[in-house]
Amino acid sequence: MSPLRLTVLTLMTMLAFAANSLLCREALAAGHIDPSSFTLVRIVSGSLVLGILLLFKFRRYTLGGSWLAAAALFGYAAAFSFAYVSLSAGTGALLLFGAVQATMIGYGLWRGERLSRLQIIGGIAATGGLIWLMLPGIDTPPLLGALIMISAGVCWGVYSLMGRRTSEPSIATAGNFIRAIPFAVIMHLLMGNSQQVTNLGLAYAVASGALASGLGYALWYAVLPALPASRAAMIQLSVPILAAIGGMLFLNEAVTLRFGLASLAVLGGIALFIMSKKQSKHAE
Repeated sequence: MSPLRLTVLTLMTMLAFAANSLLCREALAAGHIDPSSFTLVRIVSGSLVLGILLLFKFRRYTLGGSWLAAAALFGYAAAFSFAYVSLSAGTGALLLFGAVQATMIGYGLWRGERLSRLQIIGGIAATGGLIWLMLPGIDTPPLLGALIMISAGVCWGVYSLMGRRTSEPSIATAGNFIRAIPFAVIMHLLMGNSQQVTNLGLAYAVASGALASGLGYALWYAVLPALPASRAAMIQLSVPILAAIGGMLFLNEAVTLRFGLASLAVLGGIALFIMSKKQSKHAE
């Protein structure tokens, strides 16, 4: 994969993940839909879109993926929905991406990756900027909600790492979404929700599943094989920033000096991390 194509696909993936955060945040926080219904509709709509795309591409379909990867996908989607019932958007994003980063970098280090001094500085700068953006003015999160969101981040990290080993990412992604449907159905039946689901809530869930989740994960699977686990983890730190920008553009959130400085720290840290990785490769 050429550097330009890798950059474009990675940017598109991060934008999809940011859009997913906005859709989930609005649907759940405003009470348009309950978490288990949102999760079910999100997974089913993602499965339908990915299945249709595969039929157009291959004229046939073989169920790919694995039940373990599907369980990780479902675990992320369900935990993400339930955590946002009690957590604020900023706290949830911080906990989610912090857990993803720790999972993927931890795996990379366990596999033998070593971080240079510049990479460590970049990681500290990016993490510090994200914490500075998210924490001020946010109350201490409820323990249960925080633990649920951390588990969502771990599931996302595990799912992303498993995607690095697949030879047909689109087939694997569609298969994992389809395999995740029974998990979502069982959870929905066990929850027995009495909350009324609005048409707007359904629309948010469909958009989250079909566009931001289904297509987003297909793109993520496509770029992951070209990204070391530690670099992939750092790039994902840009998603809360992109989500915040989307909130300002579409949800009329205020632009502050603190946000601007924190954005520079996060994106600058990510750039330093990636550039130092390239320099270390050239030095070899």
